Amino acid sequence: MTTELRRLRNYINGEFRDAADGRTIEVVNPATGEAYATSPLSGQADVDAAMEAAAAAFPGWRDTTPAERQRVLLRIADAVEERAEELIAAESENTGKPLELTRTEEIPPMVDQIRFFAGAARLLEGRSAGEYMEGFTSMVRREPVGVCAQVAPWNYPMMMAVWKFAPALAAGNTVVLKPSDTTPASTVLLAEIIGAIVPKGVFNVLCGDRDSGRTMVEHPIPAMVSITGSVRAGAQVAESAAKDVKRVHLELGGKAPVVVFEDTDIAKSVEDIAVAGYFNAGQDCTAATRVLVHESIHDEFVAALAKAASETRTGAADDEDVLYGPLNNANQLKQVAGFIERLPAHAKVQAGGHQVGDKGYFYAPTVVSGLKQDDEIIQNEVFGPVITVQSFTDEAQALEYANGVEYALASSVWTKDHARAMRMSKALDFGCVWINAHIPLVAEMPHGGFKKSGYGKDLSAYGFEDYTRVKHVMTSLDA
Repeated sequence: MTTELRRLRNYINGEFRDAADGRTIEVVNPATGEAYATSPLSGQADVDAAMEAAAAAFPGWRDTTPAERQRVLLRIADAVEERAEELIAAESENTGKPLELTRTEEIPPMVDQIRFFAGAARLLEGRSAGEYMEGFTSMVRREPVGVCAQVAPWNYPMMMAVWKFAPALAAGNTVVLKPSDTTPASTVLLAEIIGAIVPKGVFNVLCGDRDSGRTMVEHPIPAMVSITGSVRAGAQVAESAAKDVKRVHLELGGKAPVVVFEDTDIAKSVEDIAVAGYFNAGQDCTAATRVLVHESIHDEFVAALAKAASETRTGAADDEDVLYGPLNNANQLKQVAGFIERLPAHAKVQAGGHQVGDKGYFYAPTVVSGLKQDDEIIQNEVFGPVITVQSFTDEAQALEYANGVEYALASSVWTKDHARAMRMSKALDFGCVWINAHIPLVAEMPHGGFKKSGYGKDLSAYGFEDYTRVKHVMTSLDA
């Protein structure tokens, strides 16, 4: 018996459509490894239609008042909240995420973030109007940039969609958003929810693969391109966008150092770090996966972390006792397993290091110790439930190891010494530094990195301002 696959569709100019040429991609549930839906494989004609719809809608949306945009975003937040169970089901089927954790850890911040940007719409700031030259009054206008082409990743499909569209719409831009080819389901549902509230053409969703995204980026209409993804993808987007001098917003990979000093509470820090490392199967650019521990507590810490890993469960979405579900796709499972298979002889797997079950893409919570700074698994992003541990002798070496990677998104310091924490937070070359914590985010504070982790900020007023342009208006007082 063959089960009929659900059909997902693009959302363009206020209506759902198949790809113009009828091509589709199968969408797989990573908990089973089986296809359950198809989505459009968008091509040039689909991208043209979406971009033209967004361009046509831009003047009207740009000219709405901040209060009007605020009301629309608040309605979207309310609608997301009201239809939360549908979104949770779509997200879980598409990613394998635990239902209860999606309900408690993703829906509330998503709703809060939309409401934050609704308020931000009315709080654009600039220099006060004044006479900076005799006989002339100057003022600053902040304006939307135009059509925004946005590409979201597969690790948090719903939440990253919010991080993309909410600030863009709040600032008066129109949007063409592409979810990952492996996780389009919840984004298509968001299109249904948002499309019932905004004018047609203001918010559009295109499904497809890398070529679909490349076509979006290369299209002449967008004034700005925003992507959350790998360093490779970000570099390609930046290179392509440069040809048209498009604005680019990049949130790319991470390799967060977790620096644990000898005065920390080992039991408490291990508990928190394990959760921050294994949550969402470690598929998080800020995940606490690269732990640096002072040599005096190294062995005790590793033993405690290995025990925590052995007590951490992965499994089915409806099991409330699991911390995380499967890796997103077969290629990601292969990548994570490959890092473990290629470990050097001096490395030691303290826990995990293997696939779980014979169905889906589940991987055991893993701890690896005995590593050196130039090891592949230290330098490159694993993006899986793997925590590495290194030993350091003093503060200087901890900083050398922490900063000694190409990524610079997030980091944390674990110590009771306030002065040390302040020194480390100054010297760590990362866009975020947590102290005695790792991974909490709030809408009011910026999220974004340096170096190969990209540029531009998500969340906060800084993220909102990224979707605006600044114009100086100067008038003669003698006219």
